[in-house]
Amino acid sequence: MVKIVCFGDSITARKEGFSNPMLTAKLENQLDNVTIINAGVSGNNTNDALSRIESDVMKHHPDLVTVLFGANDAAFHKLIDLEIYKSNLYKIVALLNPKSTILISPAPVDEKVQFARTNEVLSHYASTVKQVAEDTGSQSIDFFAEMIALKDYPKKLKGIKNDGLHFGEEGYDFLVRLIVCKINEII
Repeated sequence: MVKIVCFGDSITARKEGFSNPMLTAKLENQLDNVTIINAGVSGNNTNDALSRIESDVMKHHPDLVTVLFGANDAAFHKLIDLEIYKSNLYKIVALLNPKSTILISPAPVDEKVQFARTNEVLSHYASTVKQVAEDTGSQSIDFFAEMIALKDYPKKLKGIKNDGLHFGEEGYDFLVRLIVCKINEII
């Protein structure tokens, strides 16, 4: 049995009408012989992640960890400087096993309804995720590039809140396909 911890912010934690976080529920439906622990906390950034990585992730002794932070780090009202974000990601990977860490870039936003983040700023955070993964030997998923390449990506970003950030089932289906593909490459 493979144990996976999904570590992140509200994108990881949101239920979107499900009884469990949607990411967890959808991953469990796609993967056999896995235990998935959701360690998502709404509003968290990478500073918060470092303060809870021991209690929320490492205590579970996971085989794999998905790390999805950046939406709050890149938000104008909560901004974590890009260099601090990068440093925090390096620290997170160092605390985990780089070979079992899957860094996931933040998703793009629908700028027509999301006013605290822009895709230009988020693209820099996404590039940083890719750089940290390359430098550390971690696995990575460029969720930003994969999603923004879709001509109808704003449709995938429409969730219950409809705020251009917190996506619904279509967005989670897209993210889960990317994660499952990456996990199948690893295990």
